[in-house]
Amino acid sequence: MSRKPLRSQAWFGGDSKDAIMHRSWMKNQGMTADAFDGRPVIGICNTWSELTPCNAHLRELADRVKRGVLEAGGFPVEFPVMSLGESNLRPTAMLYRNLASMDVEESIRGNPIDGVVLLVGCDKTTPSLVMGAASCDLPTIVLSGGPMLNGRVRGEVVGSGTAIWRFSDEVKAGRMTVAEFKGAEAGMARSAGSCMTMGTASTMASMVEALGIALPENAAIPAVDARRATLAQLTGRRIVGMVREDLRLSAILTPAAFRNAIRVNAAIGGSTNAVLHLIAIAGRIGVPLGLDDWDQSGRGIPTIVDLQPSGRFLMEEFYYAGGLPVVMKALAETARLDGDALTVTGQTLWENVQYAENFAPDVIRSFADALTQEGGIAVLRGNLAPDGAVLKPSAATPALMQHRGRAVVFDTIDDYKRRIFDPDLDVDPDSIMVLRNCGPRGYPGMAEVGNMGLPPKLLAKGVTDMVRISDARMSGTAYGTVVLHIAPEAAAGGPLALVKEGDMIELDVPGRRLVLGVSERELALRHAEWTPREAATSGYQSLYVKHVLQADRGADFDFLIGRRGAAVPANSH
Repeated sequence: MSRKPLRSQAWFGGDSKDAIMHRSWMKNQGMTADAFDGRPVIGICNTWSELTPCNAHLRELADRVKRGVLEAGGFPVEFPVMSLGESNLRPTAMLYRNLASMDVEESIRGNPIDGVVLLVGCDKTTPSLVMGAASCDLPTIVLSGGPMLNGRVRGEVVGSGTAIWRFSDEVKAGRMTVAEFKGAEAGMARSAGSCMTMGTASTMASMVEALGIALPENAAIPAVDARRATLAQLTGRRIVGMVREDLRLSAILTPAAFRNAIRVNAAIGGSTNAVLHLIAIAGRIGVPLGLDDWDQSGRGIPTIVDLQPSGRFLMEEFYYAGGLPVVMKALAETARLDGDALTVTGQTLWENVQYAENFAPDVIRSFADALTQEGGIAVLRGNLAPDGAVLKPSAATPALMQHRGRAVVFDTIDDYKRRIFDPDLDVDPDSIMVLRNCGPRGYPGMAEVGNMGLPPKLLAKGVTDMVRISDARMSGTAYGTVVLHIAPEAAAGGPLALVKEGDMIELDVPGRRLVLGVSERELALRHAEWTPREAATSGYQSLYVKHVLQADRGADFDFLIGRRGAAVPANSH
């Protein structure tokens, strides 16, 4: 047993009025007396919801976690928290990531819990739960719901999310009928689980494994594979051991762990959204992490996982090939990963992955045969993005990585939607599409609209990619030469707000530069004439706009940064 008293005994231990009251009320669920005899109380923090399709199977996984907790001598208690589904939640799930993290933090802190299992799946549920748990710093382990089975449409294997963007463009270009597009609905998402491309959900499932806060193989086991249920049961067993060892998040989420995760993200061709989420998680646990760390740690790491949207395959093939342990072993063997980093298993990262085997070298490639030799997230700076912007090289067109073009400016996403279909829109393949007022404050929540669809008149001519620039995010399932997360954003008075139609913009990814061809004097004059857009003045959105940090700082709330611990005031009954 742990050398220190269990936290839950402050509620359940002894014969005081308070203890008897706490135990009595819990017993109305049929609990036996020995449930309160000093065994670890394990909270199962569940983001199950039928409104979050990716997480709709987490109730069954929770039961398997409970079985593991009971087997190890723990007392499992499941509790719900806000569930964030990117597919349904409007205006964007990212608007509520910080709110959900507050729900998680206070649910953990205020209840008799000794350790926590975080059940996650769809994009924002992973970072929000880890952020909230990091603020409390109890023994914590993550279990992802896993990816869907491969999509199948008209005899073709397709990836959910990624196929939507491609099919939509094909409809606009006249190469696919609306009837065919609608017919693809049932085949793109045909089982429980999250996107089976290397979108944000699969990226974040990989990130928690790379950080060491999930068991090996967490990232890739398909949601409906029996081995996902087995992993859930093992997760339940392991969290009891972590409580007894007092193995807390702060012992695992170290600077080395974050560097490892950044390098793994490069190797898998992970989502740009991971930049925001890891910076926010680091801020909660107290580890300094910024855009420069992403650029420095990820630079020079090849992308060796050949998965959509960057490559060809899907998460099923990735798992059958050996999954993330194979990638981490390859990185560690070439000194690209810190194998001494501690993980939730109680062992080092290297001890977890040293025996991993690659069963499909076409899916998980060698470094010599990498999908791209420069897979890390590129961090760009210049007078258009003084505090930084990001681009995913593995999803971009090589010929556009150094490009100069004329700005075609969309002031809002509604402006874009109004004008993009106009056959008279003054745009050509060399133009640079600019979208603004879609950052953390401008479109509260920073929606995934940065990968603007190309003008139909150019799609019809065979154009497949153009440089696009915005202060928004894009889905991890999307692709293209897209510059995102420009900081400061336009709504905060950043230079993006000052771009005019026809201005020349230069993108230089190898040189990490993003430059607006306008003089400092002219920019100053434009800024003097700029007026901020009206922001929300009531409700949660008002709180969000007032307190959200910019993208380069993870878009967390300023008052949530830092670790507050799990202590609560003594019961006043």
